Amino acid sequence: MAMTNNKTQCFTCNKDKITYSCDGCLQRFCLIHLPEHQQRLNEELNHIIDDYNEFEERLINERKQNPHNLSLIDQIDQWEINSIDKIKQKAKECREIVIKSSQTFLNNIEKQFNDLSEQIKQIREENEFNEINLKYLTNQLMKINQELNNPSKISIQQGSQVFINEISIISSKKPKFNKWKQNAITVAGGNGEGRGLNQLNSSYGIFIDEKKNIFIADCYNHRIVEWKYIAKEGQIIAGRNGEGNLMDQLNFPTDVIVDQQNHSIIVADQGNRRVIRWLNQNQQILIDNIDCFGLAIDKYGSLYVSDWKKNAVRRWKMGEYNNEGIVVAGGNIKGNQLNQLNHPTFIFVDEDQSVYVSDQNNNRVVKWRKDAKEGTVVVEGNDDGSDLDQLFYPQGVIVDDLGQIYVADSMNDRVMRWCEGKEEGEIVVGGNGEGNQPNQLNYPTGLSFDDEGNLYVTDSRNHRIQKFVTVF
Repeated sequence: MAMTNNKTQCFTCNKDKITYSCDGCLQRFCLIHLPEHQQRLNEELNHIIDDYNEFEERLINERKQNPHNLSLIDQIDQWEINSIDKIKQKAKECREIVIKSSQTFLNNIEKQFNDLSEQIKQIREENEFNEINLKYLTNQLMKINQELNNPSKISIQQGSQVFINEISIISSKKPKFNKWKQNAITVAGGNGEGRGLNQLNSSYGIFIDEKKNIFIADCYNHRIVEWKYIAKEGQIIAGRNGEGNLMDQLNFPTDVIVDQQNHSIIVADQGNRRVIRWLNQNQQILIDNIDCFGLAIDKYGSLYVSDWKKNAVRRWKMGEYNNEGIVVAGGNIKGNQLNQLNHPTFIFVDEDQSVYVSDQNNNRVVKWRKDAKEGTVVVEGNDDGSDLDQLFYPQGVIVDDLGQIYVADSMNDRVMRWCEGKEEGEIVVGGNGEGNQPNQLNYPTGLSFDDEGNLYVTDSRNHRIQKFVTVF
């Protein structure tokens, strides 16, 4: 409360007195009515505290009882019981068929054997037999013996129809679709093309760690640069000795990822046709003789590499890099069929080990589920163009927790978002023509999110990394 020496009208009694101003309601009260006003405020505060206490008690009870969720849990439990009962019944029926089939087979063999034994007994009793009889008996025994060794084959055939009804959880709350401020903040580079520590030169892939440090494949400078959070310049962490093929050199690196398990960095050293690891300034070639471009690591630590020349994506288990890897996408010469790729660039691997591939020359993004023989086009390749159902040389690709696909549409100078199954995408940032303004891009390549949902874009030909801040 602020005091004044001038007499003014009291808000309560409407008399001219020495009054005190309340900063909250901006009214003035005399010395008599000021305590009343304070008392009223105290009462309101007590009511609010009571409401808070009531809500806290309700929250505690909800955690203890949670009847709504228990009802849903009961439904899930019942579905589980019904499904298990159905499976058990089917398994019981199949077991009975197998047992009955085996019994019938053995009964038939036993009958043939008994008949043959009876014939032998009869021949011996009559004592009338010759070579023909003996040959016949031998052949019959061989026949049933062969039949016993080679029973009629039975097998299990799994139907393509759904055996049990699937269930899923549907929330009444709609998923949150992120939006970003359209004017970006330059967080790395932005000082023109060059080799200075505050400059970049046609960078490609980026990686954001949990501390918001940015790792950049500074392609035309043949180096990997790390920009600490809110730093004014970067520091070279790989390739500090210029272009070359020595262990401490790089040649047009296109992508970089950080292995969170050992904090090493892995680089697609495209010009040297190798994937190389840097750990505490020690270098190790993981994969050699590969026309690498994009990199990814799944939750199990397996490494994925796109080979743009062989039009394939391969996977290597952690520590097992002394082989050719396993083809997980493409690998069937270049083309536009569902089992083909044409110049794959960046890749992304989700929690289910599905691989998303930017299929550059087909102007599409293809999703390959684990162990699939062909992919599914999740971002249509309707020739190159700038319509909402088109891409033109897609580069970076990432997928958020809702399964929405983000693509750096490089030649259209924009980043697109596509929901799987939709025929059109939407522009999330850029799309305002080629340029270097905060709301423009020029050949975007790498994409990444930080843990707050901010979107980072490698603005390649503007030689900068742009951060688009999430709008809540």
